[in-house]
Amino acid sequence: MSTAFLRTVILYLMIMLGLRLTGKRQIGQLEPAELALTMMISDLATVPMQDFGIPLLAGVIPILTLLALSTLFSYCSLKSLRFRAFVCGTPAILIEDGRICQDVLRKNRFTLDELMEELRGQGISNPSTVKYAILENSGQLSVLPYPANAPVTPRDMGITPENRATLPVILVNDGRVMTTNLYACGKSINWLRKELKKHKLQDPAQVFLLTLDQEGTVCCIPKEDN
Repeated sequence: MSTAFLRTVILYLMIMLGLRLTGKRQIGQLEPAELALTMMISDLATVPMQDFGIPLLAGVIPILTLLALSTLFSYCSLKSLRFRAFVCGTPAILIEDGRICQDVLRKNRFTLDELMEELRGQGISNPSTVKYAILENSGQLSVLPYPANAPVTPRDMGITPENRATLPVILVNDGRVMTTNLYACGKSINWLRKELKKHKLQDPAQVFLLTLDQEGTVCCIPKEDN
């Protein structure tokens, strides 16, 4: 029983290491090489995890080899544009100046129904209103509409909005005080208690979320009664 536990933990950590090397991406955003790495590592780990007759190294060594290859490929991709294009591919323009590039669609095996579905997902129903639609290496479609069909921005209206974009810092997370964040903002426990009293709360354990932004605005969400 202990052997099964240890083998599972070791292989699980190996898989997590491999996924971390691919970066913070969702499955749909993985490039071909990254998707192949993820699938192969998962398959290699399941065999020694289930069959105790197979040595653990039979799963660990191939996984380490794949991780080393992935690191090497990443380094080569940074140094060589040709290698990057070979491994990751290149983006393909599916719509240019409102015209659907049918030959590019066929080359990438991208159907018209898939194209229209992607456009509708971005609020576009007419391909002729699109300046460029680019199929990225991750398989996602980047759509750039004509300026006349793009959403209106404050700059288009001649308005200069105030720059109030701030990054809130979490001070209380599900009843737990984030003391490191609290002190980094120059605040104290006494300050936090005063803020809680303003929201008719007595203890941080009653708070689901409390944040503080760079302008000093406090957002406090109390816990719901169970």
